[in-house]
Amino acid sequence: MTDIARWRPLLSGAFRPFFLLAAFWMAGSILVWVPFYMGHAALPTAFAPRDWHVHAMLFGGVPAIIAGFTLTAVSSWTGRPTITGRPLAFLVLIWLAGRIAVSVSALIGPVAAAMIDLAFPLALAATLGHEVALAGNWRNLRVVGLILLLALADAGFHAEAMGRGLADVSIRVALSAVLMLILLMGGRITPAFTRNWLKMRGESRLPVSFDRFDAVAMIVSGLAFVAWIVAPVWIGTAILLGLAGLLTAARLSRWRGLATRSEPLLLVLHVAIATIAAGFVIEASAILWPEIVDPTAAVHLWTAGSVGLTVLGVMTRVSRGHTGRPLTAGRLELAIFALVSVGALLRMAAPYAGNAYFHVLACAGVLWAVAFLTFAIGYAGILAGPRTDGRV
Repeated sequence: MTDIARWRPLLSGAFRPFFLLAAFWMAGSILVWVPFYMGHAALPTAFAPRDWHVHAMLFGGVPAIIAGFTLTAVSSWTGRPTITGRPLAFLVLIWLAGRIAVSVSALIGPVAAAMIDLAFPLALAATLGHEVALAGNWRNLRVVGLILLLALADAGFHAEAMGRGLADVSIRVALSAVLMLILLMGGRITPAFTRNWLKMRGESRLPVSFDRFDAVAMIVSGLAFVAWIVAPVWIGTAILLGLAGLLTAARLSRWRGLATRSEPLLLVLHVAIATIAAGFVIEASAILWPEIVDPTAAVHLWTAGSVGLTVLGVMTRVSRGHTGRPLTAGRLELAIFALVSVGALLRMAAPYAGNAYFHVLACAGVLWAVAFLTFAIGYAGILAGPRTDGRV
């Protein structure tokens, strides 16, 4: 077998290259950022260390994972063949070009870097939009809309960084778009996966299907994020955030998450939604009592916790399911989920560590990075190899 033939499965599904590259990118960028942030290393980027780190996560790794999931799922939404081969390779190359451009933006100029970087989310939205339009499956345009919102936030990020030196509003827009996407897609797949799992075990009590209550919770969550974006310290924002947290928790309680505690591959998806609900309440508390609750606590819970758990939970499940492997967690998956969870908790604790802040921050970063590196190494053979059941 030639080297080309051996790696051909890597382009047989979008989840394969995007999950693998995103995992290496998430791990590598954290391991680079920690010494960069502490002044022990340098990058030829026009971004400040904090902004490069935020951009690498929210506009680098996360969109690649979104691409891997949505481009894989779109065939089931539309009934059309999945995107493979050269079109998929082209999207991957656009994503890689953006990562390089942002990291060397001091050399090529911030405007050129922005144009190269923005090509990927726009190309992803166009590809998904084209597939949805051809199938007439218009309700899934909501996903395309959130990806376009993420692209708009990315453009705002570059504009803020060039104009003010640091990004601010665009970070809240991007994080809100990602979290809304998790609430939208997670609110679809988490109860569905749980329902199927419980049915296989003969359970009669199943998760509640999406209804008006879920719609109200989503609307309130969206309004809370809008208020947080435009008025992050307003008392009205705190009220909306608190209400969104309670409604999200109530929504989650209807999905029978505790019944999945024997299957971490499912439980992790429930925990990820729970951290979003907790983040709403913590952010509301930080607005009301900033002298007690660190204002970045919720942001770090959302980014390191909610986003970290969601993307690793989705990547492990999709990778196993779409390569013909059992949908159950082993020691590798347990290690991945444990590492990212402890890393997220330490990142939240860092502002309260006093003189040990940088030590706790470094430990949090290393643990979080190792979680993604463990996935990348442990799943490389799965993602680059054929299905175990012989199907194409």
